[in-house]
Amino acid sequence: MSLLAVDIRNAHTVLGLVPAGADAPGEVRHRWRVATDEHRTADDWAVLLSGLLQDHASEVDGVAVCSTVPAVLNAWREMLGGSFPGVPVVVVEPGVRTGVPILVDNPREVGTDRIVNALAAADEFGGPAVVVDFGGTATTFDVVDADGRYVGGAITPGIETSLEALRRRGAQLRMVELVRPRSVIGKNTVEALQAGVVFGVASQVDGMVERIVAALGTDRADVRVVATGHLAPLVLDDCRCFTDHSPDLTLRGLEKVFRRNAR
Repeated sequence: MSLLAVDIRNAHTVLGLVPAGADAPGEVRHRWRVATDEHRTADDWAVLLSGLLQDHASEVDGVAVCSTVPAVLNAWREMLGGSFPGVPVVVVEPGVRTGVPILVDNPREVGTDRIVNALAAADEFGGPAVVVDFGGTATTFDVVDADGRYVGGAITPGIETSLEALRRRGAQLRMVELVRPRSVIGKNTVEALQAGVVFGVASQVDGMVERIVAALGTDRADVRVVATGHLAPLVLDDCRCFTDHSPDLTLRGLEKVFRRNAR
């Protein structure tokens, strides 16, 4: 049997099936990424989910959800009651046990995806650790100290957000394919944009991680730096800071939250 883990973000929703009792806890065997649309109704999500799970629906015996989009989460709450009657559902929100102390001014302000990432990083890699999540809308940096506590982080514009802003504000600029260019010195406008995005983000991430480690007052060799998010592969090879790449970190974190809370 499997847990359906659902990570709802501003641009995309990532879903995965995590087998219950797998030899490798948190292993994600099936995953999908779909557009997040605030206008989708509960019935729309039910139809979409039915298509995705057509060969696996009978396996689902639990659901765990985190969301940064309240309107979509409301639709999911409504949909889950009809599509998975009697199946335990855990929604990550204030009051849900994660086992991660949150040492920030207002814990309710922290995105649930970031807390889930911190839990997974602390559990799988130990602290201190820095998780860099490359989403399309935002790139987030989340910090876990040596005692496994979430101590804060940073948020920068995501790769897609930055590129879209350039397109909107630059009369002669346009959207380009997100790929690594042949050189940091672009020979045309497309390559110049790609170089700025790929190498610029890589330099930004390396610089941010260096500053975060310095702020922690910890030896750099003791800090695990984990890359996740669907855009991580775009810049991974050009960043010097990463010790680990964990594409399914959020989904595995959801499985850990589910085990702590499901009845």
